Amino acid sequence: MEYVERKRWLFLGLPFTFTKYTVKEDMITVDEGLLKTVENDCYMYKVQDVAHSATLIEKIFGLGTVICYTGDTTHPQLVLQHIKHSKEVKEFILKESEEARQKRRTVNMLDIGSGDMEEAGDSD
Repeated sequence: MEYVERKRWLFLGLPFTFTKYTVKEDMITVDEGLLKTVENDCYMYKVQDVAHSATLIEKIFGLGTVICYTGDTTHPQLVLQHIKHSKEVKEFILKESEEARQKRRTVNMLDIGSGDMEEAGDSD
């Protein structure tokens, strides 16, 4: 599955900007610009968390903003701004990023309580 969305104006949700977001199963691509085009890619396995927000005006025009918190050096916070179907895109990114991390075996685990064990060992 693939989502191709354009950044839109808040006024009536019209797609008169020159930013295109492509969300695939393995990568997110952001194409920006008219005269000078900049293309930026982020692999799905680097996406650590995803947030969704929608202002009142975005809700009126059926838009939303998806924020991806990534381990990517060029875009640690990748923002897909003012897009249609934003909740679907958010859920797709969450699901596919988890699957991509499992395929690459890059699942992050937190070591909870390791500091407590060291302190307990020192007091004995």
